Amino acid sequence: MKFLIDAQLPATLTKLFIESGFDCIHTVELPYKNLTSDETIREISLKENRIVITKDTDFFHSFILNRKPYKLVFVTVGNLRIKEITQLLVLHFQDIVAAAKDNSIIELNKLRVKILAP
Repeated sequence: MKFLIDAQLPATLTKLFIESGFDCIHTVELPYKNLTSDETIREISLKENRIVITKDTDFFHSFILNRKPYKLVFVTVGNLRIKEITQLLVLHFQDIVAAAKDNSIIELNKLRVKILAP
């Protein structure tokens, strides 16, 4: 599986995915870095079958309306500190990966990983 981590999440999270054997990039690695447009991220996701990990509700709406991006991990934890978000992602990493294999939208909230769309 391939992942693309959006700008509101720390670039250091790519290390977690890469060390687990996944192909993972962060928006800071793209030509326009964290200024990369949502449309460009959606296009990359579709072209490369990358699962977008984001807090941005625009991606959720885009998926519901247009089936873009390819797949989505929607992080709905509010305004947690970067350290707390990172801890949640590490804690639920295996559940996120397992859910992403067979499902299109996965939500990570403060309590658990939830499948929103198969």
